[in-house]
Amino acid sequence: MNKKVAFYTLGCKLNFSETSTIARGFEGEGFQKVDFSETADIYVINTCSVTENADKRFKTIVKQAQKANPDAFVAAVGCYAQLKPEELAAVDGVDLVLGATEKFKITDYLNDLSKNDHGEVHSCEIEDANFYVGSYAIGDRTRAFLKVQDGCDYKCSYCTIPLARGISRSDALENVLDNAAEIAAKGIKEIVLTGVNIGDYGKGEFGNKKHEHTFLDLVRALDGVNGIHRLRISSIEPNLLKNETIDFVANSKSFVPHFHIPLQSGSDTILKLMRRRYLSNLYIDRVQRIKAVMPHACIGVDVIVGFPGETEEHFLETYHFLNELDISYLHVFTYSERENTEAAQMDAVVPHQLRKKRSKMLRGLSVKKRRAFYESQLGTLRCVLFEGENKSGYIHGFTENYVKVKAPWDPKLVNTLHQVRLTEIDGDGLVRFDFVGAKVAV
Repeated sequence: MNKKVAFYTLGCKLNFSETSTIARGFEGEGFQKVDFSETADIYVINTCSVTENADKRFKTIVKQAQKANPDAFVAAVGCYAQLKPEELAAVDGVDLVLGATEKFKITDYLNDLSKNDHGEVHSCEIEDANFYVGSYAIGDRTRAFLKVQDGCDYKCSYCTIPLARGISRSDALENVLDNAAEIAAKGIKEIVLTGVNIGDYGKGEFGNKKHEHTFLDLVRALDGVNGIHRLRISSIEPNLLKNETIDFVANSKSFVPHFHIPLQSGSDTILKLMRRRYLSNLYIDRVQRIKAVMPHACIGVDVIVGFPGETEEHFLETYHFLNELDISYLHVFTYSERENTEAAQMDAVVPHQLRKKRSKMLRGLSVKKRRAFYESQLGTLRCVLFEGENKSGYIHGFTENYVKVKAPWDPKLVNTLHQVRLTEIDGDGLVRFDFVGAKVAV
């Protein structure tokens, strides 16, 4: 057929890994994958439902596809497609909407690529999303996102992910190891583990709550995969990050000293309203444990501002909590109401302007924290993995502990590892370095 297909992904690393798997399915059927900006016969948009902004961007992306080819077939998959399929189907230009269980079988729905007056919907009840589909994404030839788990059994009061992705379930350990070996065979140097709630790894399919393996079993097994120089844990709940895992990473062959741990609020009152499964003291304990065994570790934090009931006192409690904590950067989310969540029905709604103001304050704190962390690393020897893009004449890379560095563009550095000494922070906040010795043998 030689039909062309293009993909656009909104949202998280997990979505990127699943888009790549769907794309490989198309290529296996003889389709040619092209960039989303090019003319294609089919455009597939993998949607996100976490923020209001991701919802709004969907229509813009559909228009972008229609501009490239007004006659192209447009399909929507992903979390938003599961939660609000009829809403997406009604968007002008959308021909097909697939829910959580259907998205991996998308080519089965493409017998006729003629445009529809209204999008056709194939969406399951989320209870039917009880099987697991493994995925991985290879981005810029230097790192891969490897999905190890899907769904979530937690009931945080603001979150729609359990409604969009279903129950917590995991890939079999041998499948994860096979995927990791496949990635290594492609010359990729780094794997980032991803999922909805990866610390819950081990729960089987069909709602089986028995853990066949634990997250620690997974980490230990992956550490033994030949050919992968770096393994990175993307995001893990503080109550599921155990001392044993922290200690293993500290002495690991491949796992790097970088943790991303959602906090959401530094106020115990707000944490309880959010129905989080920990209080602030446990979070302090996790950070202190990491720093005790890996003083140079990078720790990233997710935080939500403007949650219903968050007074100025609660917000300042969060601000001071984070300011005093030995963390490296923040991902700040401005709370947005999501339908069918408990939080959307709560009183004491925080005005949008106040949410924006608080978000700006925490983003400023993040800049300060990252700068302080980078300064603490100056003069140290680190290993950098260089990335594949020429950005305004510079090549960028990351140290094992997630310090972003820059150097004049040199294509020979792409996807190589080098020992360096970090020397100074440049005007754009990135770090310059001196090479130390030869390229790291891999």
